[in-house]
Amino acid sequence: MVRFRRGPFDRSHRDEEDPFAHMLAPPSSESLEERERRLSAETEAQKRSDAIDEEINKQRMAERRETKHLRILLLGQSESGKSTTLKNFQLMNSPKAFRNERASWRAVVQLNVVRSIRLILNLMSEVNGRATPTPAMAHSSRPETPDFYGDHSVLGPELLKLKMRLAPLQQVEEALLKKLSPPGSADFEATHLAPVTNLPYSVRTGKFVREIAVHSNSQWKGAFTRLVTSVRTSMGSGADVDFTEDPNDPGYILNACAADMITLWNDPVIRSLLVAHNLRLEDKAGFFLDSLERVTALRYVPSDDDILRARLKTLGVSEHRFKFKNTGNMVSNDWRIFDVGGARSLRAAWAPYFDNMDAIIFLAPISGFDEVLTEDASINRLEDSVLLWKATVSNPLLKTAQTVLFLNKTDIFKAKLDAGIRFGQYVVSYADRANDYETASAYLRKKFAGIHKQHSPLPRMLYCHLTAVTDVQSTQHVLANVKDIVLRQALENTKLV
Repeated sequence: MVRFRRGPFDRSHRDEEDPFAHMLAPPSSESLEERERRLSAETEAQKRSDAIDEEINKQRMAERRETKHLRILLLGQSESGKSTTLKNFQLMNSPKAFRNERASWRAVVQLNVVRSIRLILNLMSEVNGRATPTPAMAHSSRPETPDFYGDHSVLGPELLKLKMRLAPLQQVEEALLKKLSPPGSADFEATHLAPVTNLPYSVRTGKFVREIAVHSNSQWKGAFTRLVTSVRTSMGSGADVDFTEDPNDPGYILNACAADMITLWNDPVIRSLLVAHNLRLEDKAGFFLDSLERVTALRYVPSDDDILRARLKTLGVSEHRFKFKNTGNMVSNDWRIFDVGGARSLRAAWAPYFDNMDAIIFLAPISGFDEVLTEDASINRLEDSVLLWKATVSNPLLKTAQTVLFLNKTDIFKAKLDAGIRFGQYVVSYADRANDYETASAYLRKKFAGIHKQHSPLPRMLYCHLTAVTDVQSTQHVLANVKDIVLRQALENTKLV
């Protein structure tokens, strides 16, 4: 049957064929008052709709006017050095703002000190409460290590007195955690809770019991705004920090405990005990025990180096904006650097940030060749970095992004090799090559470069650097080179060079 389109004059038939018109039509029994209310509501709804459309159009126009920015993704496992790298960027780009946060980082350094000392105290408690050696001790290759289990009194009365005098540090830790974690700003990792002890480290599990993890979108530094006043003298003098005489202030208590903490840390029995359990506190992030006299001073103000070394775990993804001064206006110097959580449980959240990235800075902590992941003691840390690097460079969403690799923590890596720890014992493919820094680092550079070449979806350059990102001078030199490389590639992509 042939059908013809009805003319506009035939309203009744058109409405019959349009179900939406039928649904939106007012009820036939609508009163005059109801009609006025309906029309008024429709007018308000239209106004709201127009306002939303206008706002969307404004945002689109603003995005068009905004200079294109470069998007950089920081990747790597937990404690690989991402946050420290970001601090170096901040120090390069806005040193004044970086140093204005000293009051906040003072509390973080204090927390790092407390946690390191309480790790030792917890180890002492476990030694005193156990009569048989751990499997690690039974197979220890260090015959000079004392037997801490055959005689409970090996710690001696003086060490036990020190332990009692340092008991107030638990309250110091709780006070610092409250300061650093205002409501809604931080979480404690429930997976690390120990059923027996509330101390910060368990020798039995080899894990920190409670590690504060601050959400990237929290304003934890805002908890210290009252401590910051107008800077009246040169930065670093302490004039910008309002020190308190409150005896309950964490800094006051730490200062009172300083002599005992120094004695504990330098005690040869304690040092041997740490060696026996393969606990190298010097290699852990947030290590300040060699600077106890300085960092526990009543008017202590963190240096740039202290802030870089301070450890505060972050959760989630944070975006940081930088405007670098560079050559001309041919390409944008506006950078967006995205720092993502490196814990295994957080890696699923990385994917949405892979699209449209201009460059990746991947950090692999090569010093972890003889360590395991905190989250999974069956996985070697270096092996995890290798697998994560392979997954990153092979990801199709990142195929056009420039790749920058930091083989990080070279200072700790070299110290371990110099101490006689055999790299080939943990990396089987290294075989019997020389156990020195130059040979081992060259092997790792070749290993990571080979994975990059084999698994990249498209051919691209790899920029590899051996780094220790806590070294401000050398790291900033590396980052300046990285900045130039990224900008040059951006120029090439826009056909300007």
